Amino acid sequence: MSIDIKYTASATATGGREGHSRTEGGEIDVKLAPPKALGGSGDGVNPEMLFATGYAACYLGAMKYATTQDKALAKVPDDATVTAKVGIGPRSDKGFGLKVELVVNMPGVDRAEAEKIAEAGHGICPYSHATKGNIEVVTTVA
Repeated sequence: MSIDIKYTASATATGGREGHSRTEGGEIDVKLAPPKALGGSGDGVNPEMLFATGYAACYLGAMKYATTQDKALAKVPDDATVTAKVGIGPRSDKGFGLKVELVVNMPGVDRAEAEKIAEAGHGICPYSHATKGNIEVVTTVA
């Protein structure tokens, strides 16, 4: 598989989970702090928040794009939402692992149709491609 890169984002972190992260152009500039549940202060952004934000936005965009490629799919409504819940915890072997739940809400779209769109989105979303087979991702259509 080859990828024809059209855009590259660049961010630099210092201090790890208790530090700072900033995109090259300064669009994102955040203080980092581990969540209280992992023994941190919770006084800042953590990588799981950033991952959840990116995955939710990208996946919603992928579902919208899927409906432009397959005219048999219903249109994703303007008020559709995706909530990404990213959990982190110790793995049984070593280190830490992630689990993701994507909650899709498409007001006015039949549940069965929304599930088809959600599935089509996974075939397009680069976050879904990156996580497939690596971490558990559960998709729920609300």
